[in-house]
Amino acid sequence: MTNEEILAQFGPREAMEYDVVVVGGGPGGLSTAIRIKQLAAERGQDVSVVVLEKGSEPGAHILSGAIMDPKALTELIPDWKEKGAPLNQPVTDDAYSFLSERSAFRVPNMFLPPFAHNHGNYIVSLGAVTKWLGEQAEALGVEIFPGFTAAEVLYNDDGSVKGVATGNMGIGKDGEPTDNFQLGMELLGKYTIFAEGARGHLGKQVIAKYQLDAGRDPQSFGIGIKELWEIDPKKHQPGFVMHTAGWPMENDTYGGAFLYHLEGNKVAVGFVTGLGYTNPYLSPFEEFQRWKTHPNIRYYFENEQGEVTAKRLSYGARAINASGLNSLPKTVFPGGALIGCDAGYLNVSRIKGSHAAIKTGMLAGEAAYEAVTAGRQHDELSAYPKAFEESWLYTELNKDRNFKNWFKYGLTTATLMNGFEQFVLRGHMPWTLHRDKADHQYLKPASECKPIEYPKPDGKLTFDRLSSVFISNTNHEENQPAHLTLKDASVPVKINLAKYAGPEARYCPAGVYEFVGEGSDKRLQINAQNCVHCKTCDIKDPTQNIVWVTPEGGGGPNYSGM
Repeated sequence: MTNEEILAQFGPREAMEYDVVVVGGGPGGLSTAIRIKQLAAERGQDVSVVVLEKGSEPGAHILSGAIMDPKALTELIPDWKEKGAPLNQPVTDDAYSFLSERSAFRVPNMFLPPFAHNHGNYIVSLGAVTKWLGEQAEALGVEIFPGFTAAEVLYNDDGSVKGVATGNMGIGKDGEPTDNFQLGMELLGKYTIFAEGARGHLGKQVIAKYQLDAGRDPQSFGIGIKELWEIDPKKHQPGFVMHTAGWPMENDTYGGAFLYHLEGNKVAVGFVTGLGYTNPYLSPFEEFQRWKTHPNIRYYFENEQGEVTAKRLSYGARAINASGLNSLPKTVFPGGALIGCDAGYLNVSRIKGSHAAIKTGMLAGEAAYEAVTAGRQHDELSAYPKAFEESWLYTELNKDRNFKNWFKYGLTTATLMNGFEQFVLRGHMPWTLHRDKADHQYLKPASECKPIEYPKPDGKLTFDRLSSVFISNTNHEENQPAHLTLKDASVPVKINLAKYAGPEARYCPAGVYEFVGEGSDKRLQINAQNCVHCKTCDIKDPTQNIVWVTPEGGGGPNYSGM
């Protein structure tokens, strides 16, 4: 049954009305809600706010490196330390290294540009910070609905956004309601704030409907793959931060890796691959596994005898914005706004987005509060983009606006030019670099590219996808339609496999896509159960034939300590 048929038979949906509806319970969405409630409390008013979160709880789907700049958090909750925010490990040292296959060159710290210095920042589990923000929001009277997916944008007759509908529960694989069927509900707001993270599926629809990206550069993304390890205390250096560039990436492929020492003998290791890569044989997951075998990296996982004694605790993957200010869409439209990574505010040079999410959440929250209390509804919150342009965040993003685009000229040129822009020009560049293609347009035909032979995993330091997904605690109700949908079921074999050697099986970090069968029976099998909601397929599919939609609420990963 189609959604329209389900509504005709079982509707209408129950509706709940709020002043502000927030889609996404990450740092940005929760900051929006907190800021509205703070202002209302200061002025003795009641403004109702609801936050929808598709994960089982706030923080369940949050994945980040993460080094956090506390600047925005301090503005939002000045006494966060006293309130027990889990920012426990300050950064003590920065190391930036360029890797060749067997060696490394560490850049002396005095030559690092300003964006590469992390003094005053904290190594955190962003999931834990998000969970804490959820507690602060609830204490202020924010209603949080975890396990509820925002599946559909609802519009007024005049075309303005009036809210969202949550997904139906208990639809079987055949599309028919089961015994557990439950109709979704409508959350209606005077304003709806979209805070879904990078490549939010409703944000994507809103951008298209209102043409918010007209005249802007196409959005650019990377896929970040991360593992959390417990290592030997003798190898642990609390607060030490290492970033690497170079091997195993080719010079023309944007990407890099990190190793962050948290408290409690834990290290977060991760690898970011720019999704504008050209070789369809490249596998971001395998590049990450290979990177861990570099002598300077594997050192942290081994004992003195060269045996891997460290223990891998968890795994995850998530697409991240990488384009910055040049690709920022218009962030307001009738009845709502885009904030955080749903809009693309992450600062890729600093590899930080949580401070930007919190700041833009605050600015949107302030604009929504003023509008609601002035008796307005369903118009544009024009005060929000105006406040952003006057903020320290705009200044920060403007200084680093060319960072990613220099990499189209290769690693060496990018390193030199970014150094020149930051050291010599101090971020005041008289030029702006642009990109004209989306990530999915960069793949070359397989016939023009060299296959990449990746080593087999050893199960100690390097792993396969399925054992990795297992420790991400990913689960979906098995009897539901696949949330990874195809516009045309023939395209994966007819075009993607024939022309690009089936890149779906390589760019997915969770083993969702595999080609099965022989000859004319060949088909793409979608193992939706494995999906960690990274959104890479929605971004990188060369034919844009894959569309990610929300599964049942509560499905997906449950990241622990990540």
